[in-house]
Amino acid sequence: MRLPCSAPLLCMGCHLIAVAAIEPVSTGLALGIAAAVTGFLARYQNVLYYFQECCRPEWISYNKTGLQEDLEEKLFGQHVASRVILKAVTGFMNSENPKKPLVLSLHGWTGTGKNFVSQLIAENIYQKGMASGFVHLFTATAHFPHEVHLETYKAQLQQWIKGNVTNCPRSMFIFDEMDKMHPGLIDGIKPYLDFYERLDGVSYRQAIFIFLSNAGGEKIVQVALDFWTLGREREEIELKDLEMALSLSVFNNKNSGFWHTSLIDKNLVDFFVPFLPLEFKHVVQCGLAEMAAKGLTPDAAVVDHMARDMNYFPKDERVFSMQGCKVISSRLDFYID
Repeated sequence: MRLPCSAPLLCMGCHLIAVAAIEPVSTGLALGIAAAVTGFLARYQNVLYYFQECCRPEWISYNKTGLQEDLEEKLFGQHVASRVILKAVTGFMNSENPKKPLVLSLHGWTGTGKNFVSQLIAENIYQKGMASGFVHLFTATAHFPHEVHLETYKAQLQQWIKGNVTNCPRSMFIFDEMDKMHPGLIDGIKPYLDFYERLDGVSYRQAIFIFLSNAGGEKIVQVALDFWTLGREREEIELKDLEMALSLSVFNNKNSGFWHTSLIDKNLVDFFVPFLPLEFKHVVQCGLAEMAAKGLTPDAAVVDHMARDMNYFPKDERVFSMQGCKVISSRLDFYID
């Protein structure tokens, strides 16, 4: 948890002014010294803000255009998620007085872009992106591995969130592997996601909570398959085709961290965002983008070869990728001469 940037400067200012006050000088001179010290500290503090990350606009400022371009140019095959994410984040960040924190739950099979989207959101709010001291990532298997310690995890999580939001109201908390989280744990933070103006003197209304989960992926895949079977375009799929069924599926899944959670029961999740299974063309797009990211000249023949060697379903038609884009970075090296 970071200390406010001004803390050491305030101490420095108090110390210098106190020294000046006990010297045998006139009142006028003492006031002049105090003013000079205050001016110096103000200038020094403003300079420091540009070098040390602080909970200030210099370090936290929403870039809607940047997020929109990133979603359009870097996220492939997710027209529903892109549209929902942009509108949800923009509406929340532009609100001067939100009624509650922004709570997003991203669902879909591995490799469809859930972690990538949370990264894009962070990069367009925080100057340091995921490396920001105000972005906090939790993974179920690493941070909450043992069910026997459930109550301890709850207490620690509550303290961590309260402490960090107290330090910076515009904090972001990302919970990965929600499908592996012990049921009941996430209910421990329910009060922080609710419509309270303040809890113990702390307002959580500017914070962002993002949950990532594979749970509900089967339902999303089924809807995508149904559209394909009926000969309908993938782009015809809308949020309304998935969101209600997705939330119910997750709520009733005993193997999900959302099982019978009050977060869903009390409607505290603002959007359940579906990530569709990727098709061959999307895998190719990911491959070309990855080659560019590696500093290589994108080679369509190489990427096409790699994409065709991957696994798809249904088995005979080979429509949807089973691995998505997650393995592409490591696989590309095998196909590049």
